[in-house]
Amino acid sequence: MALVTGRVVANGIDFHYLEVGRGPLVLCLHGFPDNAHTYDELLPALAAAGFRGVAPFMRGYAPTAPAPDGRYQAVLLAQDALALIDALGGGRALVVGHDWGATAAYGAAALGPEKVARLVTIGAAHPAAFRGPLASSYARHKGIWHAYFFQMPFAEQVVAANDFAYLEAWWRNASPEYDPAPVIERVKATFRQPGVVT
Repeated sequence: MALVTGRVVANGIDFHYLEVGRGPLVLCLHGFPDNAHTYDELLPALAAAGFRGVAPFMRGYAPTAPAPDGRYQAVLLAQDALALIDALGGGRALVVGHDWGATAAYGAAALGPEKVARLVTIGAAHPAAFRGPLASSYARHKGIWHAYFFQMPFAEQVVAANDFAYLEAWWRNASPEYDPAPVIERVKATFRQPGVVT
């Protein structure tokens, strides 16, 4: 089955998305550094299993518009997911999240349990895991150093330098056995859009 593209306004944002299939909604939220094409192989499999798979380009990831107020906090991403469920037909959805998308998915399940029938997260611990001793552990901070790095005033320049070599290095470090070549150009195209690397 071929992926189709769509657009919908949810939570005040003009979202673009990839979609395939009919049936119960499975909302697939991508992480960083990535985009909706993360789910190019999963969406047709979901459709073949009788689901409607939808993968939005999340807030600020072109072609979805940047946040008009420049805000990208996790709670807003969670609210985006819930608003997308409503805008895509309402009811309850299975929500899949990878990395930063998993953070949004956890938030959506907490804020709107009546809208999230099932939750699948990949590559991100539940927020409760960061309470107590783990909150101050070296391993935890080492694993999320990039969250601190992105707050630095020079982060945009570093990420964009040398045709986004940072993104390729990120993937090669995080997943040494994965070859990002098939998708890296799509991701770079997303990050080349004005307002994405902010």
